Amino acid sequence: PADPGSARGGSASGGSASGAPDAAVPDAGGERVWVCACLPVRGPGGAILGAALIVQDETVRRGVEDAITRRTERYRSLVEATTPVVWTTTADGAAGEDAPHWRAVTGQTPEAYARGGWIAAVHPEDYDRVAAEWRDCMHDGRVLEVDCRVLTASGGRRHFEVRAVPIRRDGAVIEWVCAGTDVTGRRDAEEMRGRLTGQLSAAALRTARLQQATSMLAEALTVGEVVRVIVEVGQSAVGVDHCTVALLDEGRTRLTPVAPADDPPGTGTGTDAGTGTGMDAGTGSDGPGVWPDTVAVAEPTVMSAAARDGRPFVAENPVELRRQLGEAAAATEMLRGPGEQAWVALPLLAAGAPIGVLRFAFTRTRFLTEDEQVFLEALAGQCALAVERALLFEREHRTAEQLQRSLLPGDLPSSPELRMAARYDPVTRHVQVGGDWYDVFKLPGNRLAVVVGDVMGKGVLAAAIMGRVRNALRALALTDPRPAAVLSGLDRLFSATEDAEQFTTVAYLVIDPSTGRGLYTSAGHPPPLLLPAGGPAGLSDVEAGTPLGWPSHRQQASFSLSPGDTVVLYSDGLVENRRRGVDTGLSDLVAAAAELPPDAAADPRRVVDHLVARLLAGYEQSDDVTLLALHVPAPGE
Repeated sequence: PADPGSARGGSASGGSASGAPDAAVPDAGGERVWVCACLPVRGPGGAILGAALIVQDETVRRGVEDAITRRTERYRSLVEATTPVVWTTTADGAAGEDAPHWRAVTGQTPEAYARGGWIAAVHPEDYDRVAAEWRDCMHDGRVLEVDCRVLTASGGRRHFEVRAVPIRRDGAVIEWVCAGTDVTGRRDAEEMRGRLTGQLSAAALRTARLQQATSMLAEALTVGEVVRVIVEVGQSAVGVDHCTVALLDEGRTRLTPVAPADDPPGTGTGTDAGTGTGMDAGTGSDGPGVWPDTVAVAEPTVMSAAARDGRPFVAENPVELRRQLGEAAAATEMLRGPGEQAWVALPLLAAGAPIGVLRFAFTRTRFLTEDEQVFLEALAGQCALAVERALLFEREHRTAEQLQRSLLPGDLPSSPELRMAARYDPVTRHVQVGGDWYDVFKLPGNRLAVVVGDVMGKGVLAAAIMGRVRNALRALALTDPRPAAVLSGLDRLFSATEDAEQFTTVAYLVIDPSTGRGLYTSAGHPPPLLLPAGGPAGLSDVEAGTPLGWPSHRQQASFSLSPGDTVVLYSDGLVENRRRGVDTGLSDLVAAAAELPPDAAADPRRVVDHLVARLLAGYEQSDDVTLLALHVPAPGE
């Protein structure tokens, strides 16, 4: 024993039972714990005869108690040393023991905690959700795991993850052990990371959209096409509801809204962003929801302000609009754009000077972030470059078109012996003018010169070459009208005046209307279409020769048109396009001619219209189309 004397001192000499203290006794397997008890042994009459000593081995029980004590101390130390706040509740979720650590977070008084428990500190916006989940878990006896905001003693809020585990006895829940972990820092970091990720994603998306817009604007040939691209990008990139592009006049005193390319002429531009490409500015009367044809720069409007100041105009709500424009002007602005609640206007600058304005409007109040404003300003810069380029293109297009139109004959010479009809279809108004032309003029001896030609290239250069060739051909024909002589003269002119890589095709014939006889030659041009009165349609077998610019020995062939016959000269745009080769196109041309109604062959106008309709059906026109038909009337026509 640790103290053998103490055991002896506790003998039964006093006549009562005595318990000895626990004793640790060395053992081969280690120390063992014993409990000793002494009991007096009495004889008849109560005299003590002796003592009884009872010794019990308590090693196992004491070990269990020590282990439980150590585990409890470790658990308490662990809970106090770690983040979670731990508390318990009764089986029905009511406050059981006091939870000072939880109350230190929430600021609840002991009385308030006893009444409402831990859940009373949950944020009102989360309370219903958490309470419902807590009730379900208590009903089902399953673990509660919930994320919520908790009101704190300082009046703020923190994010907690709460976990409640049921404690069971004999299969029934007797209490709940709850732990709350403060995850505010982690949640804030996640939200910040989410915001940053969102901002980076949005910035990357806007950059991609700006690159896409730049690519699309590079392909836009007209101002209308530029507007269409800007509308599409504005809608997709920043959620614009209405978009307007307006250009300044030469005096920089008025702004004129421009319709997107897809808007049909005369329909205005009052299409909102929800229905595809469109603008909030119209070309109708100055009424509600409609912009006037032009807006004075001096007038107080969103667009005018940007044009005058040369810097962005931003109004994030109607109050800000009234502050900047004034009550009356703001009311007018909102009448012209019904439903608008926020506005942005950006000047379109070329060489530092405004050439127009890009106006965006939203049907809700809209705060633009700095990144969004930078994006819109970059978009306006690209728009300005595209508009400037489109204006130059349209100016050149108009010049070339006017030149080309001026070189085409106004009226074809009339003759009772020969009916004629011509048709010229430029590819579209959005593409550069081509070099197609036709001409009919009188020659000495009551003869007619008939020409269809095609200059390689587009634009002003092609139109200028066409003009030179046309004028030279007329001059040569009036000197010596024979086709071979005319083409030989054009070869000499071409070699002297045009670039070596330039060439032109020409179909040229001279005809006497009174007899139907004539001469024909070709410089690389498609063969004439023949519609004889008494036979099937076909193509001329006269050798085409080489184009102008590739001189060769020029030949000519004689022909004769009988009454009822028709001949059609045409450019390659009729039979060739991106999807159909020349050979297929020529076969289609003959087939289309065979489908002419019997009464249409006598009318050159119906002939050319029928051929154009049939040959272009199902194909996108990719080149100018020119046709010139000659018909010798039969008796009685």
